[in-house]
Amino acid sequence: MTGFAALPAVALAELQETAALQTRVDRKYVLPLDALPGLLAALPDGTRRLVIDGRDAFGYESVYFDTPALDAFRLAAGRRRRRYKVRTRTYCDTGGCWLEVKTRGPRGTTVKERREHDPAAPAEVGDGLGFVLDALRGRGLPAGDLDLRPTLTTRYRRRTLLLPDGARTTVDTGLEWHGAQDGAPRTATVPAHAVVETKSVAGASAADRALWALGHRPARISKYATGLVVLDPTLAGRPWRRTLRRTLTP
Repeated sequence: MTGFAALPAVALAELQETAALQTRVDRKYVLPLDALPGLLAALPDGTRRLVIDGRDAFGYESVYFDTPALDAFRLAAGRRRRRYKVRTRTYCDTGGCWLEVKTRGPRGTTVKERREHDPAAPAEVGDGLGFVLDALRGRGLPAGDLDLRPTLTTRYRRRTLLLPDGARTTVDTGLEWHGAQDGAPRTATVPAHAVVETKSVAGASAADRALWALGHRPARISKYATGLVVLDPTLAGRPWRRTLRRTLTP
């Protein structure tokens, strides 16, 4: 994609060492694809792109799990402080699969805990249920005997940038949602926009300031919850209504 190749490379080991950011402040933006060159030009000198085996764009597939009553979705829709997501994430190009639990920490931070998962069974929590329950209880969330089932699959291609201030920025394109409504398979795509996410330890990163200077503001979007609403408009989607109306309605 235009502009990315001009940035110097950073290896995965250095990125993980300097910016693992398992507890972080996240901000998300939805940008037209033609706005990306302007963003890249506005980033500070020293910004680098993740390159692995000569590639700088990587396929991701995430399978999200929820209860039959969609408890995780409803907690997000109600903007509850104590909310969670459970998913498997498969790195389609580089290999590997992880089971991840995301919760909210102090002052709006995102806390992610994960463990390796069987890449042959990304749509099953399997023996990782104990890990999920422990992670939720450790964050003070009532877990009980959680009945988790796969509810949504997302696919996209991601580029990752490391900024001089140690923050990360990811740029996701080609977003696809795969799920069902009333038992019938449904798919939606976002072909003309990128989801840009900034991740920093605290406060605004240099990427946030560049985005603001270009007139972009954070958007309410959750790849899981927003995707469910796109595929099933009968679900309440108030927190994401503006984003849906402007860019993401198929």
